[in-house]
Amino acid sequence: MRNTPGMNHNTPGTPRTRPASCPAGLTQRLASTGQLRAMGVPAAEVAGRSAAGGDWQQLLPGVFLLRPGAPTGDDRLRAALLYARRDGEAPLDGPGAMLTGLAALSLHGFSSAPPAPALDRIDVLVGRTRRLRSTGFVRVVRAPESPEPVELDGLPVAPVARALTDAVSGLHDAETVRGLLTEAVRGGHCEPPVLVRELSRARLLTRPHVVDAVDSLLVEGRGLSEERLYEMVRDFGLPDPVWNVDLRLPGGPHLGGVDAYWPDQAVAVELDTRAPRQDEDAMWSEYTRKREHLERLGITVVHLTPRKLREAMDQQATVVRTALMAASERQPAAYVVVLPR
Repeated sequence: MRNTPGMNHNTPGTPRTRPASCPAGLTQRLASTGQLRAMGVPAAEVAGRSAAGGDWQQLLPGVFLLRPGAPTGDDRLRAALLYARRDGEAPLDGPGAMLTGLAALSLHGFSSAPPAPALDRIDVLVGRTRRLRSTGFVRVVRAPESPEPVELDGLPVAPVARALTDAVSGLHDAETVRGLLTEAVRGGHCEPPVLVRELSRARLLTRPHVVDAVDSLLVEGRGLSEERLYEMVRDFGLPDPVWNVDLRLPGGPHLGGVDAYWPDQAVAVELDTRAPRQDEDAMWSEYTRKREHLERLGITVVHLTPRKLREAMDQQATVVRTALMAASERQPAAYVVVLPR
C-alpha cells in the first residue's frame, strides 16, 4: 500500500520532531552513555537526538548535553569530569578525577586565571594507570599520587599548588606564569616552599621563564613573612630584637644568619622560607647543622614557617615569649658577635 500524506504509520519521530525534554527521572543537564542506558534510553534514541538537528549534543565521547543551545562554562567543567570518571557513572564528588590547571585556579578565585567559559582547554587530573586520552576540550593530566581534592561549587578541584603546577606546565609566557605565582603568594593561597616543591617534582625548574618567576616568588614570599614577623613582635608586645643579623664567634667562624635575635636572652628566630629543589636534602642538612651549632653555644633557636605566622600568629608569639622568659633558667650562652647582614 502506498503511503499517503497525513496517514500515521507509527514511524519513529525524527530528531527534529522530538520534544526538547529529558527522559522521565533524568533531570540533570548532562548524562553519560551509561547513565542513559541505565535510565532505559535506547542507543538509537541517543544517536538520533544527538545527531545534527537534534535537541541533545555530544560534548565529549560518551557525554551528552541534554538541552539545545551552547553549553555553559559549568556544563563544560562537569562534562570534563564526567568523561574522566572511571566508568562514566560515578558521582562528581567521588574519587578518581579532579579539575586542575587554569580551570581549577579559576574556581579557587584567581583573578589572573581566565574564567571557566573563556577556557579553550580544561585540565583533568587522573591516576597514572588510567587508560584515558585527551580529547576535545579536555586535557588529561596524570599523577603517580593524586592529592586530596577540595570541593568548590560542588566540583572536586586540585589544591592550589598542584593546580598551579599543571597550569604552568602548559604555559610559555613569562608574564602569565609570574602573575599566577605572585597571586598564589599574595593571596595567601599557597606557601612558596610548597609550591616550589611541586614545581620541582614536575621538573619545571629547568625552564628559564619558570625559574625567573620562582626567584621573584621567593623574594615576594620572604618579604611577606618578614612583615608578619615584625607585626607579631609589635602587636603582641614582645621586646624589640635586632633584625636580620649574622652571628659569629669572637675571632672565630661565621655561625650563620638569623631573622631576629635577642642578645640579652640569647634567643634567635629563623624563618624557614627555603626553596626545596634538587638539593633539598643538602639545604636541610645545612640548616640543621647551623641550628645545632647555635644550640650547643646556648642560643635558643625558634623555627617559624610562613604558614605558622599567617595562620596562628598568636601561638607563635607565645612560643617566642616562652623562650625569652626561660632564658634566666638556662646556663649563660657563649658570647657571640652580632653583625648586620
